[in-house]
Amino acid sequence: MSTDKTSGDGRRVVVALGGNAILQPGQVGTFEEQLFNVDGAMRRIAALVEDGWHVVLTHGNGPQVGNLLIQNALAAKTVAPMPMDVCGAMSQGQIGYMAAQTLANHLRKRRLDVPVVTLVTQVAVDPKDKAFARPSKPVGPFYSEAEARKMMLEDGLTMREDAGRGWRRVVPSPEPREIVELEAIRDLVEAGVLVVCSGGGGVPVVRSRGALSGIDAVIDKDLAAALLARELGADALLVLTDVPKAYVHYGTPQQTALDTVTAGEMRAYAAEGHFKAGSMGPKVEACLRFVDAGGESVIASLTEVGPALAGRAGTHIVPDAPAARTQTPRRAAQRTPARKKTAAGQTDEKPPDRRRTTVARPRREENP
Repeated sequence: MSTDKTSGDGRRVVVALGGNAILQPGQVGTFEEQLFNVDGAMRRIAALVEDGWHVVLTHGNGPQVGNLLIQNALAAKTVAPMPMDVCGAMSQGQIGYMAAQTLANHLRKRRLDVPVVTLVTQVAVDPKDKAFARPSKPVGPFYSEAEARKMMLEDGLTMREDAGRGWRRVVPSPEPREIVELEAIRDLVEAGVLVVCSGGGGVPVVRSRGALSGIDAVIDKDLAAALLARELGADALLVLTDVPKAYVHYGTPQQTALDTVTAGEMRAYAAEGHFKAGSMGPKVEACLRFVDAGGESVIASLTEVGPALAGRAGTHIVPDAPAARTQTPRRAAQRTPARKKTAAGQTDEKPPDRRRTTVARPRREENP
């Protein structure tokens, strides 16, 4: 990453926003709360666009889908409940609506002529994925043991006791294999549109005889974001979380923040068990996959998105050797910079930069 303030220079970044940034712990989950949170997040994303970054935005949806499943359960005798894949699509529409609206508002305030669109996104998985034999992702409300056993017997659901809080349904979390709407997303991005897509990791679907159908599963949003970044030929993947950096010995007196680390170093830390599954683990794995594809990845907090992409904050994961940068997945596509509006409503448009840009590696810092 470059270290100057306006660090984008027409480069493309996929930003993965966490679902808890949309509905924070302790909040009831009203529309007003979520809209307020999204508005604050989109203000920071708009600043990235102003800095010259071409942003593709993905987001989590765990709390929102969980609430929809609770609504399903409470109203089941009155309104027909919707399956999980439909709830995922509903949450993409809900969050995408808020994100596109508030982001467009902030871009207009900055006099940036950048269209924003939300695209409901399906992500195909392998029906033979081993995850289907080992459902592990808890979703929806808590039930008593008696209720859970009845659901297992009558509905064939997999239920597990959850840390003494009750029983919950668990579903598979298969690997993302294909972004179904990829070509549409790519066309929009290369036309200069800021696309909000792949919410919650995408709606999980499977192919059978050429036809798609939804399936009850949860795709990790960060792994899906890494796949999206690779397929779009992004220069950077920015994974946002609720802590400033990745850490080793997290939560202990030996806790140490990671600044700039190589992929090999990060894999060694992961093998030592420093990144928990279900929290930092998938984020690190997503970043490593994108680095393996030739990009650079950053883990940072929402409050530091600008400094993170400028090389001044967050954890930067870089390839093991400069040679890994000789072949990248990026396409030599023409990218249209954001256009500033003049007072007369015209645009001050710069000619597109046709150079094939790369992400400059930040200065190497030794880990403590």
